[in-house]
Amino acid sequence: MKRSSILLLLIAVVLSGCGRTPPAPLGADAPADNVPSILGSFALNANDPTGEQYGGTLTVFAGEAPNEYKLQWLVSGGIQEGSGVLEGNQLTFTWHSFEGTDQDVSGHGVYTVTVNGELYGVRYIDGVEAPGTESAYPNPK
Repeated sequence: MKRSSILLLLIAVVLSGCGRTPPAPLGADAPADNVPSILGSFALNANDPTGEQYGGTLTVFAGEAPNEYKLQWLVSGGIQEGSGVLEGNQLTFTWHSFEGTDQDVSGHGVYTVTVNGELYGVRYIDGVEAPGTESAYPNPK
């Protein structure tokens, strides 16, 4: 049952990226002392280290301490989860593939928060020298 739910979710994510229009320009970087909330769901537009495009959803949850966050990516290649710390307008994080999926990858990255609450930056895969790039746009509430 759990595998079929994950499979259906992945299919929905892949199909939601079909026919997608180019993302809107990002806002200016948020001032380090006035960063908007980053909690919630984001539409993700990205390029892997080889330049291949992918999309999906990033969800950011509150962590156990102030400025700590839990992250979950639902992308066309799988499901990943991670944790990060926000310092100023920089969210530094580590991530790994979700247990029970066919992937076994992990890595780290850093996002910059914009004045509009968008996130953009790089995400590395352990063992791969070049990073991928990602931009995340808040989904309407």
